[in-house]
Amino acid sequence: MGHRNNVTEFILLGLFSNQEVKEACFIFFLLCYLLILLGNLFILTTIRFSQLSEQPMYFFLSYLSFMDVCFTSTVAPKLIIDLLAQKATISYDNCMAQMFYTHFFGATEIFILVAMAYDRYIAICKPLHYTVIMRRRVCYLFLLVSCIVAFIHSIMQILIVVQLPFCGPNKVDHYFCDVFALLKLACTDTFLIVIVIIGTSGMLALLTFVVLVISYVIILTSLRTHSSKGRHKAFSTCASHITVVLMFFVPLIFTYVPTGNSFSDDKIFALFYTIIAPMFNPLIYSLRNTDMKNAMRKVWLQKLFSKGK
Repeated sequence: MGHRNNVTEFILLGLFSNQEVKEACFIFFLLCYLLILLGNLFILTTIRFSQLSEQPMYFFLSYLSFMDVCFTSTVAPKLIIDLLAQKATISYDNCMAQMFYTHFFGATEIFILVAMAYDRYIAICKPLHYTVIMRRRVCYLFLLVSCIVAFIHSIMQILIVVQLPFCGPNKVDHYFCDVFALLKLACTDTFLIVIVIIGTSGMLALLTFVVLVISYVIILTSLRTHSSKGRHKAFSTCASHITVVLMFFVPLIFTYVPTGNSFSDDKIFALFYTIIAPMFNPLIYSLRNTDMKNAMRKVWLQKLFSKGK
């Protein structure tokens, strides 16, 4: 309830206090953000202008790239600007909005990764039924359900935080409005709320990660019955998925699963799932995927030749 709050803005302490380090990091994170935008735009354009857009896996990959851009854009621009600011502040309303969008886009990414794992399971373990099961309508349904569940999850986080009284300290020990960093400033006992957050965000990440690991174990085990060529292609695709899952989920789990007062490294972990993973995802999916490499050559060489004429 807003009338219980004396705080109208928060001060983000960020990653570093040394001004020279902050200036160096400004260049580094700006380059990272540009790579995220360009890399994911590259993936989106390649899929859009190639026959890969007809395949369910690349349908999901295009939306994963889009969510990567949206997810990072809720955090990175503010982080980059704040590195050069004398005092990094964010209004209460903008803080709540940032927290909502990070949870929404992050949770949507989680469910899209689940959909991609399911797609690979059907393609490898039930190839004769693949075209029937993974129709375009089913893909859109997966995407819609992912967004709806992510929206519900995000609203739950916001409803929890907006009920808290903030009556004095307003220095957030983070570079964005993360829920645990805000809970430390609340003028009330937040023990039960921390348990609820761990039970929602933490368990969502942990259980989804376990399901994904089990699914990929089943998929990789079933590859033994395939030909060596088919096995190599399927393994290459699955290896890309597994790498992305590990880079995204491991730091996310370390952030949201430990006990409430032990988040000393949460800013470092957050860097991995908000910036590092989205930056490497395009490289992982393009360099380790034969279909993507062939599509990129075809699409971009055609564009170069068409410009040259």
